[in-house]
Amino acid sequence: MTLFATSDEQISPAAADVIIEGNQANFMDEVVDASMKLPILVDFWATWCGPCKTLTPALERVARAQNGRVRLVKIDVDKNQQLMAQLMRMGLPLQSVPTVVGFWQGQVADMFQGAVPESEVKRFVEALLKLAGSAAPSADLIAQAKELLEAGQAEPAASVYAAAVQQDADKPEAWGGLVRALLAMGDEREAAEMLSRVPPKLAEHPEVSGARSALALAAEGRKAQTAMAGLSERVGANPDDHEARYELATAFNASGMRAEAAAALLEIIRRDRAWNDDAARKQLLKLFEAWGMDDPATMAARRKLSTMLFS
Repeated sequence: MTLFATSDEQISPAAADVIIEGNQANFMDEVVDASMKLPILVDFWATWCGPCKTLTPALERVARAQNGRVRLVKIDVDKNQQLMAQLMRMGLPLQSVPTVVGFWQGQVADMFQGAVPESEVKRFVEALLKLAGSAAPSADLIAQAKELLEAGQAEPAASVYAAAVQQDADKPEAWGGLVRALLAMGDEREAAEMLSRVPPKLAEHPEVSGARSALALAAEGRKAQTAMAGLSERVGANPDDHEARYELATAFNASGMRAEAAAALLEIIRRDRAWNDDAARKQLLKLFEAWGMDDPATMAARRKLSTMLFS
């Protein structure tokens, strides 16, 4: 399936008007009054300010990415000293630049100073949107895709996760969800391709590392599934055949039998905790990572493991 569009990035017509120049004359209209309808970011900057040269482009990119849900008003403090004086008398700390202030419903909602990373700008804007009752578009898509995947609709979930990645490539939840959806479709090759495209800074995020573990387990499980009957026979004939039980756990996991997979590994730990350099416990932790720490199978098995290890 084609997950990413090849056309140029599309920006809605509303996004074309999200960045304007503010001044003394239009501050009331473009900031205070406008914030009654949508969140307004105000970037107080100066031409001589080095950090502003880094922050302002990041603010512009983030504002455009919201497709009209926020507006960015840029105010040159040197050209608007009377306005600065008025705002400082109202309590705004504008003695240094850059300073970014978020307005909602005619009031100051939040602010920060200094050239923060673009990821921090995104979080700031997402918090402002949440306050305004309008979640960031990528967050909406991720929530929708998660519901689809949990309902067993892997292909539409993959499409929605892919849309979330296109909209905001810094969302580890979107990348991890996309890989899991592809695995649910049985497309390991495409899942591996998506993992290779994850931004390096997100590579060790739990959502991404968990998806990576799920991919590795899927490959192992595919091999073990074909031998499941024989493995069960081996374990039945010799309950201390830990190698067979270990492979059987992998096959159970590949078949979606999470409780059975955990039970098999827990049984190895119960019988011989140190077997194969603690391999059963390490594999169980790998399953937890792949399933997600809030998965019911993970929580149940973690409780049993804790009881076993600390009793």
